[in-house]
Amino acid sequence: MRISLRQLEVFDAVCRLGSVTAAAQAVNLSQSAASQALAELELALDGALFARIGRRLLLNERGEQLRAQAAELLERASTIEATLRGTTVVAPTLRIAASRTVGGYLLPERLAAYLQAQPDARIELAVMNTETVVDEVASLRAVAGFVEGSVHRADVVAHRWSDDAMIVVAAPSHPLVAQRPTVKRFAAARWIMRERGSGTREMFEHAAQLAGFVPDVALELGAPQAVVRAVAAGAGLGCMSRLVVGDALRRGDLVELPAPFLDLRRPLMVVLRRDAYVGAGLRALLDALAPGVVPARLRR
Repeated sequence: MRISLRQLEVFDAVCRLGSVTAAAQAVNLSQSAASQALAELELALDGALFARIGRRLLLNERGEQLRAQAAELLERASTIEATLRGTTVVAPTLRIAASRTVGGYLLPERLAAYLQAQPDARIELAVMNTETVVDEVASLRAVAGFVEGSVHRADVVAHRWSDDAMIVVAAPSHPLVAQRPTVKRFAAARWIMRERGSGTREMFEHAAQLAGFVPDVALELGAPQAVVRAVAAGAGLGCMSRLVVGDALRRGDLVELPAPFLDLRRPLMVVLRRDAYVGAGLRALLDALAPGVVPARLRR
């Protein structure tokens, strides 16, 4: 065998951190030793694994092919070593990503319950829009993503784990509150929307298209609560997850408008890279956050 676990450890650290200097510190090597290990790995595999851009190292196609397999080998080696020594496996920090709706309103309580049951676990949650979440998973910057709506990419797989419903809301003073909402009136109204790339926006625009109108977007905002406040202030109509607007509805800051002509049901999805290795730590986390979502073929 021409490659070593140490070389793969350096490679994995460079993938995560973007530079040999940072990787060397992470694996307790000198910079020259880490550079040598990476050079030896590329030599053993007959080609470069990174594109060099200044001091940054970016994975090329060959590096992308190796990354998931390297992570699997390193986790398996760590488990073997700990088992034979009779020691506890040091839990790696699992970085997950979630859309703003899911990450802000569904996952925090579930993560808190998981950490109470698994005190040694370490989780990092990045909250961003759906499109960016999928990018994070595809690039292995996150081991899993939690989003709403459909996902269409060849390098990831999405598994349905729950459902969500969006509703149309308005300020109590909005004229449509006193009228019967229709497609024509919705088409004439001003709308406050999330930014492009948001699963919420994509879902609403698709539902509107099927109903026969294109929403007049007067204001785009990057955070769910910013949309809630703008709609409550009377700037226009909004379409948000019931999870997001629940408190505002109970306070009377917003009013739900009936919209039987819009299909606003949507699935909640767990996104994994297609060639992902689901180790014990990630499997336990997925089983806690989204029970039953891990397919049998990934339970290694």
